[in-house]
Amino acid sequence: MMNSRTYGRTGKSVSEIGFGGWQLGNRQDWEAMEEDAAVRLVHEALERGINFFDTAPNYGLGKSEELLGKALAGKRRNAVINTKFGHQADGSSNYGADQIRASVEVSLQRLQTDYVDSVLIHNPPFDMLDGKHGHYEELEKLKAEGKILTYGVSVDSIPDMLEVIEHTNIGVLEVMFNIFYQETAEAFKRAQDNNIAIIVKVPLDSGWLSGKYNSQSSFEGVRSRWSPEVIRKRAALLEQIKFITNEETTMTMAALRFILAYPEVTTVIPGVRNSAQLIENISASAAAMPEAHVKKLQDLWITEIRDQKLGW
Repeated sequence: MMNSRTYGRTGKSVSEIGFGGWQLGNRQDWEAMEEDAAVRLVHEALERGINFFDTAPNYGLGKSEELLGKALAGKRRNAVINTKFGHQADGSSNYGADQIRASVEVSLQRLQTDYVDSVLIHNPPFDMLDGKHGHYEELEKLKAEGKILTYGVSVDSIPDMLEVIEHTNIGVLEVMFNIFYQETAEAFKRAQDNNIAIIVKVPLDSGWLSGKYNSQSSFEGVRSRWSPEVIRKRAALLEQIKFITNEETTMTMAALRFILAYPEVTTVIPGVRNSAQLIENISASAAAMPEAHVKKLQDLWITEIRDQKLGW
């Protein structure tokens, strides 16, 4: 049975394990997933209790939204959809407040729906976060028209989080957080106090916390960003955290449970490419990480990980 958590101020409940849609139709960064397989995967996710789907116009150059829309046709009322604004389907970026409406309208067409549950400004420059450029006024208009239920930002750092928590009325924060990147947890309570939903992205540290990489791993495409030194450091850290796994608990399941140990977190969005990964992700919701393990991982972050340059 999938556990659910309240999605900020929307009044909706979402599955604590969500569906990261970056891979759907994405031929740029991943081996392409056949369209029928992508649709079947979304259907299976729904059947297994996932109702939160995260996408963006630039995922698969618009294909992620299209496939999600195709899969959810006739099933829209069973799903909570989060999409974004800023990175466009043609691969360019435009954060102009005057572009928000057009972006949302096109997303609605791709998603075959008349509203999305949330729209996030997608990793904008810091000076746009405080609302002085008119972005939130535009989003408020779309909210008043019923085209979106809530809005927020997708960011990666504590300064970004605090800027929007303190100066705006956003309802959602999507942030990077995982065992190897725990900095953002420092602002979780502040967000919760403002009734802001927290979506956790990059929960498996771009695959490292799935346990499938080691010091000999080589990478292509989007993952070729890691230097040999970073690969060595990450592999060594993986050895240090193997205590969180056992015969019933894979590294993926444990990594997701660590995130869900934070009550402020609303949902976590691991990527998913096949049924086996989907089932493994969902299994994380079946049990909690022991408190002693959570504490040990928090201590490891403070003493050994925080000051290492691991990139993302």
